[in-house]
Amino acid sequence: MATHEQQTETPVEKRTDRQADETPLFRQPAFGWNILATVLIIGLAIAVTLTTQRKSAPVAALPYSEFLQALEAGRIVNVTLSDQTLTGEMRPLSTATAPDQSAPITRFTSVAFDDPGLVQKLHDKHVQFQREVSSGSLLSMFSWVLPLLLFYGLWSFILRRAGKAQAGLLTMTKSKARVYMEKGIKTTFADVAGVDEAKEELKEVVNFLKEPQRYSRLGGRMPKGVLLVGPPGTGKTLLARAIAGEANVPFFSINGSEFVEMYVGLGAARVRDLFQDTKRSAPCILFIDEIDALGKSRALGAGGLSANDEKEQTLNQLLAEMDGFDPREGVILLAATNRPEILDPALLRAGRFDRQVLVSLPDQAGRGQILRVHLKHIKIAPDVDVSKIAALTAGFSGADLANLANEAALVATRRDGDDVTEDDFTRAIERIVAGLEQRSKIMNPAEKRRVAFHEMGHATVALALGTSEKVHKVSIIPHGIGALGYTLRRPTEDRYLHVKSELTAKIAVLLGGRAAEEDALGEVSTGAADDLAKATALARAMIVNLGMSDKMGLAVCEERPAQLLSPTTLGLNGGTISNATAQLIDEEIHRILDEGYTLATKVIRENSKFLHAGAARLLAIETLDETELKQLSAAYRLPLLNVDEGV
Repeated sequence: MATHEQQTETPVEKRTDRQADETPLFRQPAFGWNILATVLIIGLAIAVTLTTQRKSAPVAALPYSEFLQALEAGRIVNVTLSDQTLTGEMRPLSTATAPDQSAPITRFTSVAFDDPGLVQKLHDKHVQFQREVSSGSLLSMFSWVLPLLLFYGLWSFILRRAGKAQAGLLTMTKSKARVYMEKGIKTTFADVAGVDEAKEELKEVVNFLKEPQRYSRLGGRMPKGVLLVGPPGTGKTLLARAIAGEANVPFFSINGSEFVEMYVGLGAARVRDLFQDTKRSAPCILFIDEIDALGKSRALGAGGLSANDEKEQTLNQLLAEMDGFDPREGVILLAATNRPEILDPALLRAGRFDRQVLVSLPDQAGRGQILRVHLKHIKIAPDVDVSKIAALTAGFSGADLANLANEAALVATRRDGDDVTEDDFTRAIERIVAGLEQRSKIMNPAEKRRVAFHEMGHATVALALGTSEKVHKVSIIPHGIGALGYTLRRPTEDRYLHVKSELTAKIAVLLGGRAAEEDALGEVSTGAADDLAKATALARAMIVNLGMSDKMGLAVCEERPAQLLSPTTLGLNGGTISNATAQLIDEEIHRILDEGYTLATKVIRENSKFLHAGAARLLAIETLDETELKQLSAAYRLPLLNVDEGV
């Protein structure tokens, strides 16, 4: 059981892989396969050459003397002369004095001699003869060419493998930033809402990229770096992309953590490489997201062996590059962080990140603008009041509102609706704040009754004290992880300051569930664990951070680890507090919690009838919305108490 309130922080946004390698349109085959294919083709050609020779008859080895005798006897039919051999066809020897013309012809081969009169003898005997290059020449040629080809292929394969390894070592220093050209950036300032002040500040950067001569006319210069500071999900990366889209310039983007490598010096080399690339592509924008991963203060490592630390070397290189960085070249350096307090002071001094632009959580009007941007792609009902939804989402960032619009569309899809209604947005807010309904979790009647009194205790104290957070819904349906019920309270307006009485009333509301259990059921349970943790944290903040304790005075006594303090702020005790001060803090925390619990108990006892009627209604229908709570309040005349009167 927990009281769910507005969340002022969202999980740190994580972005998808923006440094994926580009895939070529046509993949070139490996060089080794080309060599292998060449060898196979040559071998096939040799085989075809050898097998296409005529084999119509058996070939007989004939001595040259017998060849001359057969020639004189007229048995030779034809002869093929080559440099080393004589081949041809002849008729067999018959018993008669003349050769048998009808006998089958046989093939013969003989070794050639240097016989100048052979051609004349062949002519006299009317023997067909011809001259050709011996096939042995072709074979002898391949006998030494083929090994060379094989050796060349093997050597090329070894060099190629070694080249890949060497190229891998050389490319370790290359920047992994993906370049977004102007056709790839479709985002403009029209797609960014809720941060009008930041947009006005950054429009000057766009104008400088478009008209640099206008700003250098009077000797002025643009700041070297612009740091976007704000909570997660407020649209810092979106703003950087919008600047590139408005100016139609290339957009270099890289995450700060990608500069940090295992080997010292690689991150610094990547910084140099990235700045060289941007200068060649000027005018352009260089955007470093999550720069706190790269530019963390070097004082945080004081006392440690950090002289050769990779992060420090990379940060030093970034500082050196920014010192030699001329903004007149048309390169704008943007960076984003949600933790500016841990950045190195050298990074924030004048001449580096000269300008800091706050991208804060949107107010109610800004949330309405952001919702209208995201609702363009969603089919909503005509009666949806965007301003009412914006009022219920105090503390939501731009990313939260985008998630809300998507969640509302999913809720409408699950119920098979034709459009997204206002009730779908309400259910989506409940799902984001309180978690997913778990109707399958079955509680016994006694536990369910206790949960009903617990949640109505929160609602009773909140309604009676008239806090700035309106009770929107009370439910005993299990939600999220471990929450058996919830009381949804949303601010009615954006608040930037809270007085002491409001914080005391908030503690009383947090303890109202435990007070209702004790008053109505006679004993407390473990269901108030989350409420007690929140109330204790709020009471401690009032004492050690906000100076709202008369005994503690105005000193801020928050304990901070020594490594988070700079050497100039470290005291003799390393930044810790004394034992007496710590004991006094504990006493004051107990006092504030006791006062809040006393106030909650008084409200519960004065509105016992309302508490029991609301708990009975919860057991019957499981959920009470704002309208039903108003009807119950009017029926039982729930009084509004002042915090000081209650205490």
